[in-house]
Amino acid sequence: MQPTAQSPVLEVSALTRAFGGLVAVNALDLTVHRGEIVGLLGPNGSGKTTALNLMSGLLRPDSGTIRFAGTDIAGLPAYRIARLGLARTFQLVRVLGGMTCSENVRAGLTFHRSPLASGEMNDTAAILLERVGLGGQGQRPASELTYIDQKRLELARALALKPQLLLLDEWLAGLNPSELLIGIELIRSLKNDGLSILLVEHVMDAIRSLCDRCVVMNSGRKIAEDEPGLVLTDPVVIEAYLGVVADA
Repeated sequence: MQPTAQSPVLEVSALTRAFGGLVAVNALDLTVHRGEIVGLLGPNGSGKTTALNLMSGLLRPDSGTIRFAGTDIAGLPAYRIARLGLARTFQLVRVLGGMTCSENVRAGLTFHRSPLASGEMNDTAAILLERVGLGGQGQRPASELTYIDQKRLELARALALKPQLLLLDEWLAGLNPSELLIGIELIRSLKNDGLSILLVEHVMDAIRSLCDRCVVMNSGRKIAEDEPGLVLTDPVVIEAYLGVVADA
């Protein structure tokens, strides 16, 4: 389904969070429409991951609103937000190494609002592992997976929530060129399935290939918003990343 101005899945308004004297997220406004991939960009320390932590319930905002699928979720605990259909992955991969791949995905399935029977959980876990390229790996210990396969497993666990919106925090970071192509195609296929995605990323090829729009942060504030080609050539954005203004 094509996104429309009437169908936002996420609306963030004046979102603010400070840590002592440091304002990590400063009056951030951001919208993600249904079926859209939005890139959340900015140099290291600009507040991107803090913003995701506020949206997913790991942190409580000092002020501002976060409306997800029409519900105000600002300040709700993470498990309640997850059950509403907002899922995420983390900058540092978080798999449960002492469990099998199937058990990792089933851990995500336990957050369904309607509990699944044991057999149904096993079947659904197998389907989700197949979806991310880990078919037949259900009984493999998560600790034995390669780096990209751990990322796939974390993604399968997030998809277990049947999310309307997926937050990806540098999911493509650390992949070699061939793995990066696989990862980009996997994310694109999720969009084609109708999933909305907010993507924190530094890999510019992925941003150009995947994102419908980009929001750029610097020092906690939004400094630009537009389609990727325009944002990545904006002198204000270039200055934020490089410390110099591009020549006219």
